[in-house]
Amino acid sequence: MEDLTIEISPQALSLGVRIVYAIIDGVSVSRGDPELEKYLTEVVTRARGEYVLESLKDNPVIRAYRDFFWRIGIDPTKTRPSSEALMRRILKGRSIPRINNVVDSGNLASVVTLVPIGLYDVSKIEGHLSIRMAREGERFEPIGSGEEELTGKEIVLADERKVIHLYPHRDSERTKIDKNTRKVLVIACGVPGVELNLLMRAASLTLELIAKFAGGKVVQEPTLAPSSS
Repeated sequence: MEDLTIEISPQALSLGVRIVYAIIDGVSVSRGDPELEKYLTEVVTRARGEYVLESLKDNPVIRAYRDFFWRIGIDPTKTRPSSEALMRRILKGRSIPRINNVVDSGNLASVVTLVPIGLYDVSKIEGHLSIRMAREGERFEPIGSGEEELTGKEIVLADERKVIHLYPHRDSERTKIDKNTRKVLVIACGVPGVELNLLMRAASLTLELIAKFAGGKVVQEPTLAPSSS
């Protein structure tokens, strides 16, 4: 699936959605790597020295995602962009959740760049991928939560079977990274006001960290998703 592509519907494009995606193959998913733990501690310490909780919302990148949420009808004070949620957690004295070396790498890249990162097990993706508006009544099962019904106002990433992501903040149970995952799709989620070079950096850093802590080889370099024809 090295030639995997992701189309973005005209309506999603009109709202300012754009992504950078990449694929890394041959990863070995595990937990408890002391080197990863050391790096995670360094990133958390650096973040606490660079950001202040009370003014985080005024950061230009955080503000761009918040503005996008308001634009699509999501209250970002109640449902946070995933990158902001991670950073707020850190600034409140907590740390990044430890899931596994692949997911932790994506979370670290998100903290460093403030760009939401999605990670998907390629073997669980069925057919073509697209970013589009949800269909009213469509079902979505987020990681760690029960299935919910969508209203039709959400922006989603979907394969030919089901929605696998609510853009840009929640991934699905069905395509999550687990101990059997070998090939990973990385998505850096962009919105108006977030520069392409930052999205490229976020995707590249995610690949770099996954390769460092989980092994694997990049089989698709970071690529800007094309629009639907």
